[in-house]
Amino acid sequence: MAREFARNARVSSQLHKELAIVMQTVMKDPRLGFVTVSDVEVSRDLAIAKIYVSLFDTDAKEVAEKMAILTDAANYIRLEVGKRMKMRRVPHLKFFYDDALETGMRISKLLDGNDTEGLE
Repeated sequence: MAREFARNARVSSQLHKELAIVMQTVMKDPRLGFVTVSDVEVSRDLAIAKIYVSLFDTDAKEVAEKMAILTDAANYIRLEVGKRMKMRRVPHLKFFYDDALETGMRISKLLDGNDTEGLE
């Protein structure tokens, strides 16, 4: 009987859960503010994980600063996740900014007619 899900999909799902816990409880950096893990993609060889994060109430400058903080803390986050997951090798973490939430809010404002800024 074939497996329903590929191993990288299962690892991705578990990594997503563990990252959310680590980001909320272990990461105590007040510069980050409210960070949400929106998606995790793990490569087929389980060597690299792309983590997509959403940042709330931030402008472009703050996004760059917060992404730099996450990138600098990637090894520490990987160590903490490794303690929680039962894997021989934890994938290297690469963080990417996910602007889907802000794009959705901008489109919603445009559809409601409350904002004409995006029409230009």
